Amino acid sequence: MELLTPKTAGQWLTTAVEEARAGLAEGGIPIGAALYGADGTVLGRGHNRRVQDDDPSLHAETAAFRNAGRQRSYRGTTMVTTLSPCWYCSGLVRQFGISRVVVGEDRTFRGGQEWLARHGVDIVVLDDQECVAMMTEFITTHRAVWNEDIGA
Repeated sequence: MELLTPKTAGQWLTTAVEEARAGLAEGGIPIGAALYGADGTVLGRGHNRRVQDDDPSLHAETAAFRNAGRQRSYRGTTMVTTLSPCWYCSGLVRQFGISRVVVGEDRTFRGGQEWLARHGVDIVVLDDQECVAMMTEFITTHRAVWNEDIGA
């Protein structure tokens, strides 16, 4: 797996941020994700649709993964997400052998990223200020919905 440059990581995060904004505009939770192939192409992208679809399993990473369709292998792929993946999404990354996770921010929530790292997944945390601001605002104004989504 090639090293990820800061420029490329930032460009890929832009895709996930666009998805997060789309989710927020739909009345949902502003978390977005994209799955990139080893060659840098977008395989799938999506956003958290738990509120919109009344589906507790439709997290951003899950949506991006589903939208990517079946792949022969996930080795060398990168999941880019605006927020540290929860345990559910961390399990998805591990189950399918996704090689790297780029995290927009982990200040407002830190899911299973350390566990993933311990199991060989490359974790890149960007500490993106837009991602932090988007989640901080959402958590402040929609505490009950946030707590429901993370299982608190």
